[in-house]
Amino acid sequence: MRTVQISRDTAETKISVDLNLDGTGLYDNQTGVGFFDHMLDQLARHALMDLTVRCSGDLHIDDHHTVEDVGIALGQALTQALGDKRGIRRYGDCLLAMDDALVRCALDLSGRPYLVWNLDLPTQKIGTFDTELVREFFQALSTHGGITLHVDKLHGINSHHIAEAAFKSVARALRDALETDPRKSDAIPSTKGSL
Repeated sequence: MRTVQISRDTAETKISVDLNLDGTGLYDNQTGVGFFDHMLDQLARHALMDLTVRCSGDLHIDDHHTVEDVGIALGQALTQALGDKRGIRRYGDCLLAMDDALVRCALDLSGRPYLVWNLDLPTQKIGTFDTELVREFFQALSTHGGITLHVDKLHGINSHHIAEAAFKSVARALRDALETDPRKSDAIPSTKGSL
């Protein structure tokens, strides 16, 4: 099974991540940032990954280090769990509607991190959560997960709906990319022979 347990300890955060890429979408995420936990839950549920995150961060400063460092740790866990990426579909995409929001994601588990982010959020806060941290999370996930990641907002007026649609769209695209290709389950999905 493609499972991994990692930890990341810095002066700003202490994080543990348990990840099972072949799960059923079970989750237990506790970062101290309520909205972010809700988004991590969506990521796990809709990617069908089992995910447990524990983070103790410097929330007395703000949520930035917690959100970014969880993105780093989750990206590292994803990379480790995938190994040589033998047999995966590699690519995924999703056009996801959530009420007023319509978000498109396309991604490639290429090993070449690149984020294209065309998703503006109309408010600076969702509750107490800084909306600019949505991008920070996906930048960290893309960089440390080796993901070419494109996220585009096509419609949306409610920041909560837009952010949640982004997480769900990325999750559904990840689900497709992580799946085993039944026609090439023993092959690296690249003409280079490695990813």
